[in-house]
Amino acid sequence: MELEPVVATELDRHFATAKEWFPHDYVPWSEGRNFDGLFDGDPWSPEDSKVSPAAREALVVNLLTEDNLPGYHREIATMFGRDGAWGTWVNRWTAEENRHGIVIRDYLTVTRAVDPVALERARMTHMQGGYQADHPDKALHSIAYVSFQELATRVSHRNTGKASGDPACERLLARVAADENLHMLFYRNLVAAAFELSPDETMRAVTDVVTNFQMPGHTIDGFLRKSVAIANAGIYDLRLHLDDVLSPILRQWNVFEMEGLDGDGEKAREELSQFLEGLDAAATRFVDRRAERRARQAARK
Repeated sequence: MELEPVVATELDRHFATAKEWFPHDYVPWSEGRNFDGLFDGDPWSPEDSKVSPAAREALVVNLLTEDNLPGYHREIATMFGRDGAWGTWVNRWTAEENRHGIVIRDYLTVTRAVDPVALERARMTHMQGGYQADHPDKALHSIAYVSFQELATRVSHRNTGKASGDPACERLLARVAADENLHMLFYRNLVAAAFELSPDETMRAVTDVVTNFQMPGHTIDGFLRKSVAIANAGIYDLRLHLDDVLSPILRQWNVFEMEGLDGDGEKAREELSQFLEGLDAAATRFVDRRAERRARQAARK
C-alpha cells in the first residue's frame, strides 16, 4: 500500500515510454509451408532449421518460459491485487508479455526452427506442472526477484538472437528484449523506493533473492542439460549473470554504499557480499574452463 503512489508514477512513465508493436511484423510468413498431418505437407527435419543448435535450445527455453504466463499472472495478481495502480500494472504487464510467446512461437513454426511436435509436447508438460513463486507471501521478495529476472530475460533474449545466425530472429528478440528492459526498470524503481521506506527489510529481501535465484523456467523438462548448452555457447552463463544482471542493479540501488542499516540489514548485506565473491570465483572458473575446451576443440580441428 505504501508503494502504490510509486506504482502510479511508474505506470505513467511506462505508458509514456513503451512503444506499440505488432508480433506479425516480425515473422517472415513467406518462408512458411505446410507440415505433415491434416494438410499433407512435409514433416519437420533438423535440416529445416537455420538457427544454431545452441540458439535452438535457448529459443525453446525462452518460449516455454513465456508460455507459463497464466501462472505468473495468477501469482502477481494474488500478491499485488487487481485494483488501483497495482491492478492496472498487473494487467498491462500480462498483455505485453503475452506478445512474446505469440511472436516467438510464430517465428519458430514458420521458419521450422524447431520440431513443432516436440515443442507442443514440451509446452503441455511444462504448463501442466504449473508455476509457484519462490516467495508467494513476501511482496518485497517478489519485487526484488522480478527486477533481476526481467533483466536476466532481456540478456538471454538478446544473446539468443545474436547467436541464432538469423537476422530475422535477432531483430525479433531485440524487440522482445526491449519490453523486458522496461519491465525491469519498473520493478527496479519500486525496489529503490522500498529501500527508502524500509532499508533493512528490503536488504534482506534482495539478499535472499540473489543468493537463491532461479530462472522461472527452471522446471522445464531437461532444463539442466539445456542450460549447460546455453552457458557453453555464451548465451547466458554465470559471468553474464553476475556482470550484466546482478551487478548493474545492485549498483543502481547503491547497495554497498547505503548508510543507516541496522543489525539484520547489515548482516544481510554482508551475506550478499560474501555470496557475490564466491559467484565471481565460480564464474571465472567456468569461463576459463570453457576457453580451454574451445582451444582443445580448435586444436583437434
